[in-house]
Amino acid sequence: MENKNYENNLNELIRMSMELEDEPSPELNVRLKAELYQREAAIQKKRTHSVSLWFVPMILNLISFSLFAVFALLMISNPYIAKLAAGICLYMGLAGILITWLGVRRANLKKDVMVHIQKRGMLS
Repeated sequence: MENKNYENNLNELIRMSMELEDEPSPELNVRLKAELYQREAAIQKKRTHSVSLWFVPMILNLISFSLFAVFALLMISNPYIAKLAAGICLYMGLAGILITWLGVRRANLKKDVMVHIQKRGMLS
């Protein structure tokens, strides 16, 4: 008998709770969502390690044009033309450094060119 009374009371409480139409205020809802997003971002930030690759194109450009300059000095028999070709190649390498520097200063290149590495042992 007690069990039936308990079930009736429980069913009545469930029905009453389903009929309530209390909604949180929009301001509270927005604050809770913002806090949830901040916590989620903090957890995601802890899970990954970010490495900026803004310097890679500059280094590859400098290495390749330096090799072209050495190749020009070794393979071209006329010393004036060899030095001219080597100078042009070194100039192009330095121009690549300048372009990369401008990209870092003007286009926020450090944040745009990143690799995110997920740490081991973290479950997603």
